[in-house]
Amino acid sequence: MASIHVVGGGLAGSEAAWQIALAGHTVVLHEMRPVRETDVHVSDGLAELVCSNSFRSDDVEHNAVGLLHEEMRRSGSLIMSAGDAHRVPAGGAMAVDRIAFSHEVTARLSAHPLVTIEREEIAGLPPTEWDSVILATGPLTSPALSSAILELTGEESLAFFDAIAPVLYKDSIDFSKAWFQSRYDKGDGADYINCPMDEAQYAAFIDALCTGDTMPFHDWEKDTPYFEGCLPIEVMSARGPETLRFGPMKPVGLTNPHTGGKAHAVVQLRQDNALGTLYNMVGFQTKLKHGEQTRIFRTIPGLEAATFARLGGIHRNTFINSPRLLDNSLRLKAEPRLRFAGQITGVEGYVESAACGLLAGRFAAAERSGTPIQPPPQTSALGALLGHIVGGADSESFQPMNVNFGLFPPLDAKLKGGRRGRRDRRAAYSRRALDAVDAWLRADTVPQ
Repeated sequence: MASIHVVGGGLAGSEAAWQIALAGHTVVLHEMRPVRETDVHVSDGLAELVCSNSFRSDDVEHNAVGLLHEEMRRSGSLIMSAGDAHRVPAGGAMAVDRIAFSHEVTARLSAHPLVTIEREEIAGLPPTEWDSVILATGPLTSPALSSAILELTGEESLAFFDAIAPVLYKDSIDFSKAWFQSRYDKGDGADYINCPMDEAQYAAFIDALCTGDTMPFHDWEKDTPYFEGCLPIEVMSARGPETLRFGPMKPVGLTNPHTGGKAHAVVQLRQDNALGTLYNMVGFQTKLKHGEQTRIFRTIPGLEAATFARLGGIHRNTFINSPRLLDNSLRLKAEPRLRFAGQITGVEGYVESAACGLLAGRFAAAERSGTPIQPPPQTSALGALLGHIVGGADSESFQPMNVNFGLFPPLDAKLKGGRRGRRDRRAAYSRRALDAVDAWLRADTVPQ
């Protein structure tokens, strides 16, 4: 029986290949690095985390992304398994050592007897003799393949900019000003490093961000919108002087042990590797020029002598109009041998991309086995996410979306249980979702 082909070795492609192999089918995973490099990757490892090292909340009961984590774990996810193996402290969130995580994913796929990894660029549409292909090339799809997809679909591509936060060395932080604490002491209570600002320092910082020199755009990039969930810090600051104080720099739930008081604003740093030697600036994705980043970020109390392991950056993120182009098993309507997975479908976020790859892999495996494809129930996080990108969203205004409870069907009166608060409603959504996904997994004919 012919192999299934997966193009792209990011989170979605790696997860798709793993699911196919779990189902007992041979799979060829094509990754163009290091034959062809990208503007943002720094290694040739599979599932390299480019922007942040956070998979966001791991709260299965009250957060939609935490619920998605759990559904993926129950579905045999490689990405979640590798993430759990290489967690670093992050309060109620799930963050990973990005290097160890990528090594784990690469090693497990390389060792699987049904997986072949080919290091090559697929320039243009895959060969016609490949009868089952998953395109998981992500936001950095090669120009040749992008052009071929657009020619095939007749669609204008949608795009936005995605920005990367800086990473710095812990030993360059001044702890006579900074301190360890999670907001409201969540997690271990000390999962973040906090750098406080008083009102005058904050005002000067906002002014520096608003007047800082940024990287220019090419003419073809100027009208490309940002994704609201990953705005550059200077774009947020330009929306008003208080924007950051109610966003990534909010000081709530924190007490400065050096003064015993509250800061006017706080910059938080989150551990980026297992050794605890690197920390990233939470919410500080940026398009400032590198020299400006160093100058401005060293005005933050505690970071005056900061040494940066990686400065922030920005890249163009492209995706297709999935509600118009894909069927309910992620196949391209114009050429059903092609499936799409990951960020190129318009899901946003590491976990959502991997979840999309998980579904595409399971669908391709079921199709190869000749068994009916069973999409996950829409009451589950997996099903709600799939439903959004293959028809739940308006194709005329389609934009990337993180998983959230707004994508789920409403609770019926019995599950609502009368007048409940938001946390109780979210817990009800989660219980319903896990029951639904467990039933789906039991009924699924793809072996695990």
